[in-house]
Amino acid sequence: MLLFIDLLGTLAFAFTGAFRAVKHELDWLGVIVLATMTGVGGGMVRDLLLGTTPPLALQQPMYIGICILGAVLTIVAKKRIAPHWDWVLLADALGLGFFAAIGAAHAEQAGANPMTIVLLAGLTAVGGGVIRDVLVCEIPQVLKSDFYATAALLGGLAFWLLSYTGWAVTPRLLVTTLLTFGLRRFAMRRRLQLPKMRRLPDSPSALAKRRRQ
Repeated sequence: MLLFIDLLGTLAFAFTGAFRAVKHELDWLGVIVLATMTGVGGGMVRDLLLGTTPPLALQQPMYIGICILGAVLTIVAKKRIAPHWDWVLLADALGLGFFAAIGAAHAEQAGANPMTIVLLAGLTAVGGGVIRDVLVCEIPQVLKSDFYATAALLGGLAFWLLSYTGWAVTPRLLVTTLLTFGLRRFAMRRRLQLPKMRRLPDSPSALAKRRRQ
């Protein structure tokens, strides 16, 4: 079951990467690259930070294979997939929760401190999307919209806090996945976002100069 959710989340992430490539009119290779980096990029960065080499995505080819499958399906059937995008977003939210849980579990297993556990939960869940956006020269979506990274970080925090209750890893994985998924879905329905910073009326240097006058 956990493997199925993991692969489903990877496929959903791959679809979001592939459709971002479609938006920018990249070639077929570009579609595959963005799909793959979105699907496994966060986990690969996490593994490298924890000293796991080669990363798990390279040890188990099915993960990159599922990303390539998502890219190929997008290439040949993007007009059929797009009308069902709400289902892709549902799977994406589930994948977000599972990746946050897996990231926290890997960090804990490596003996990481609580802050690192929470941060790696978030990194595993959103790192691929950040890489995707950087590759197409966009401000990472998680920095400007959606209650996305925040949900993953709160899920990682829950995973760590539950360790003090004596819960085993498996139920903590389940709770973290469901909590992150629930927060993300609630935010999507309510269109929740963190407050955004507004621009200053002028540059800081100009404002300082005006104050001195």
